[in-house]
Amino acid sequence: MGNLRLSIHSAEHIWLREKLLKQRLDLGLSQRALGEKMGVLYSFIGKVETGDRRLDIFEFIAYCKGLGLDPIQLLQEIERKFGN
Repeated sequence: MGNLRLSIHSAEHIWLREKLLKQRLDLGLSQRALGEKMGVLYSFIGKVETGDRRLDIFEFIAYCKGLGLDPIQLLQEIERKFGN
């Protein structure tokens, strides 16, 4: 993670998007269902999954909780996988 502002096409962003998408699919949730659960438009979910939209830290926490993921554990996984 040398560059502070990573491209949406970086390995880190792709890994995170795939992780979030896999969890949504494993839960059997559509984008619309996850959006309703989180109180956001389903297009927000689609934009996050395609990389058209980044998540700020507060959105990341809410997104994780919407998917039943522990945001702290996911951050620790990111650090282990991509940290220096």
